[in-house]
Amino acid sequence: MRGHTGPAFAIEGVPRELDKVTLPAYRVEPPDVLSIDVLLQVPDENYRLHEGDTVMLTVLDTLPDEPIAGIFPVEAGGVLRLGFGYEHVSVGGLTIAEASAAIDRHLRKFLRQPVVSLSLRQATGIQRISGEHCVGPDGTVTLGVYGSVSVVGLTLEEVQLAIQQHLSSRFASPEVSVNVYAFNSKVYYVITQGGGLGDGLVRLPFTGNETVLDAISQINGLSHVSSTRMWIARPCAASPKSSTILPVDWTAITQEGDAGTNYQLLPGDRLYIAHSRLVAFDGAMAKFTAPFERIFGVTLLGTTTVSRLSGKVLQKTTANSLVLPPGP
Repeated sequence: MRGHTGPAFAIEGVPRELDKVTLPAYRVEPPDVLSIDVLLQVPDENYRLHEGDTVMLTVLDTLPDEPIAGIFPVEAGGVLRLGFGYEHVSVGGLTIAEASAAIDRHLRKFLRQPVVSLSLRQATGIQRISGEHCVGPDGTVTLGVYGSVSVVGLTLEEVQLAIQQHLSSRFASPEVSVNVYAFNSKVYYVITQGGGLGDGLVRLPFTGNETVLDAISQINGLSHVSSTRMWIARPCAASPKSSTILPVDWTAITQEGDAGTNYQLLPGDRLYIAHSRLVAFDGAMAKFTAPFERIFGVTLLGTTTVSRLSGKVLQKTTANSLVLPPGP
């Protein structure tokens, strides 16, 4: 088997504990989970009024005993009730500019030259964007009713700009905050040889700061079948058939505090932990002798059963059962 079998020597130029490197900007891929918060969701001028919205309305030159000033809700049916003397006006589905013009036209039935000032105070037709969003298999995140945005291969800063540009058609100067909630696309692996009973495999998320010691702590240390022989198999992007083998001196790392081979892990690394040769030999011998033990056990059980059920044994047993014990 290919791997490290001799003494582990630290390889120069490889990042390790006390000499780590800062990795390039994290690029988002499926199935990462992003925490997205839109801090400023102010509707733009094209926002259309819905039932439940509230507007600030002020009208000058109204009737002396019926002023129009204050906050008005858009009621069922999209109507705005202006007061007993002015009836109501339909504004549902209109922009603020269109609703202002509609109110002006309506009030001219009762007033000579009304001056209308209308602004949106609260919009109920806006879906708040806040929380965790998973990057789908197609590399997009879904923002509810506002559609999807492609974020695959982008840095967090680029994701933020992409979402802001996407929402700019709905909101005036949206402000977006983006963070990685779960690092799911970048991983490394810890493989433990199982002493002839199958290998164990643990897939761990990569966050950019893990070392060999960190990785083994994630699997609660070495098992009873593991040895201290271990190494990192690092794939090579330039040549798929080649890889870099980084031997690890577990005893030096743990007992001597030597950080020379406590390498910094990278995405795609395989930390391989070999089994104990004695345990592996014992397991192999158990596999080899188990069939014979079963055969001998069955043979012995059969021989014993046949002997007990043979005729001579039965005759002796019957004769002995007929002998009465001596009397008093």
